[in-house]
This record gives sequence, C-alpha cells and structure tokens, in this order.
Amino acid sequence: MDILSKVSPSTGPGSPRVVGFYEPVSGSCQYIAICEATRKAALIDVVLNFDAAAARTSTEHAEWALAYLEREGLELDWILDTHPHADHLMASAWLKERTGGPTAIGEKVRDIAGLWRDLYHMPDAFDPDVDFDRLFADGDTFRVGECEVKVMLSPGHTLGSITYVIGDAIFAHDTFMQPDAGTSRCDFPGGSARDLYASLTAILDHPDGHRIFIGHDYGTDSRDEPAWESTVAEQKASNKHMGGGTSEDEYVEIRETRDATLGLPTQMLHALQVNLRGGRLPEPEADGHSYFKIPANRF
Repeated sequence: MDILSKVSPSTGPGSPRVVGFYEPVSGSCQYIAICEATRKAALIDVVLNFDAAAARTSTEHAEWALAYLEREGLELDWILDTHPHADHLMASAWLKERTGGPTAIGEKVRDIAGLWRDLYHMPDAFDPDVDFDRLFADGDTFRVGECEVKVMLSPGHTLGSITYVIGDAIFAHDTFMQPDAGTSRCDFPGGSARDLYASLTAILDHPDGHRIFIGHDYGTDSRDEPAWESTVAEQKASNKHMGGGTSEDEYVEIRETRDATLGLPTQMLHALQVNLRGGRLPEPEADGHSYFKIPANRF
C-alpha cells in the first residue's frame, strides 16, 4: 500500500523528529514522534483501517508505522491517543498486542464513556481504566526518550480531548485544522464551541515557531494535496476561523453555523464502541465473531 508520509525534522535538543502519515478514507493525520538522542518513539492517533460498508477492519497503516520503527532502529515508548475518535477506529489495542507498548489517553475519557453508555444503551460497557494503561490529567508530564511531553486538556471537539506538547511539536488533534480550512467541529455529544475557542487560544499561547500537527485534513477548493503541519505564527495570522484575533462570540457563531450543515462521520457509530474499549472490537459472541451495536434514531 502506498501511504503518503512526510518528515518534519527535529530543530535541536528536546525537539522530536515527526513523521506524519495520512489515511485518506477518514482524512486522518497520524504521527510518529522520535527522540533523536535516544531513538525512542511514540505513536500518536494511529488508525485501524475500516471499511464501513462491509464492517471490515484491517491494519495497513498500523503495520506501516511498525515497519518504519523497525527500519529506523527505533524503540517504542508510548502508544498515544488524543481522544476517542468519532471518525475512525483507533489501532492502539492492535499495536499493544504486537509491541507490548503502553497505551494512554486523557482521564476525561471516563466522562465520555458515560455519555456513550447511554447512547448505546450499554450500561455496563466501557472501562477506560482497564482498557488503557495510563489516563493523563491536565498538566501531567512524561517523556519520550529525553523529550519532555506536556499534557494539555483541550476540550471542545470532545469534552476530554488532550493535546501533547513534545518540545516544540504540538499534537493538536481535532482543534485546529490547516489555516486554510479553519478548525474542527464541536457538535458531537459533550462538544462545545466555547470550550474549543478556549482550547485554541491556549494552543496559540505557545511560541510562534512551535509546530502544530493536526488530526485531520480534507484539502480545500484550492488545495488537493493533504497537509498537516503549520506553526503557531501561521495559525495566528491566517487561520480561516481564528486568524487576526477573532473574538469568542464571533468564533462561536462561525463554528455553530458551520456545524449545523454537517452530517455525522460515516464511521462514528462503529468507532465509539471500539475506541472507548481502547481500540478493541466488541467481545466475540458464541459464534466467535464480534458484532457492532448501532443505535437507531438517536441522531
């Protein structure tokens, strides 16, 4: 499989090399963050490929990531997700099975699980404390090799999204998009345009030269090639929704007006019941097969 990827070099000690790679079905941007000094790496928001029409999973992108680690002689430190994605299935459980690496996400995934237990009418489903090895709180720090990682709570797209700041690399997931595309939607359960405005503003408080790596890109009317890297300065100056000092009220109107026109992601009702289990499919039934539960007339 020919997978589009690009490398953003380290800018010096404490700054990771970042390999971005693209999954076109969901428009997802996935990352490998590498400490050059120690050859340690983290995988961030890696996709489990999914054919929604056939309800069939495959692992092309996760396999590509592991092959990159092996080819480059890198050791995996962490398998990280920024939130329980609504538009793709996460590969974290599969990656842990293959590597033994620890999985992590934000601690407010517990609250997101509560919302979706009700929506799926599955009161005993989803235990993030069991399905992830670490649940990060706002302000937590850890390391990928010698690169320090800071965790920021960044709600808005979901109520529990987190941003990983690794040196000068900000993994901003579904907050910013590329400057010519704007920002991410806020109309999923637990989402809030006002919360997202605060999260975007907090990301822009970083130095202008910090790199921002986003969660999705779909191109624009004037740009066909996917892109996923920008800088704080570029987002401040020219983001379609936030550039030039958009006020909170202006932003909320822009975002909520846009969200009212959007349909649900194709994979959403499949994805949440997998991602809230750390990327594991529903438990197999008596015939050995897993089955999705899809709520009717809830959206």
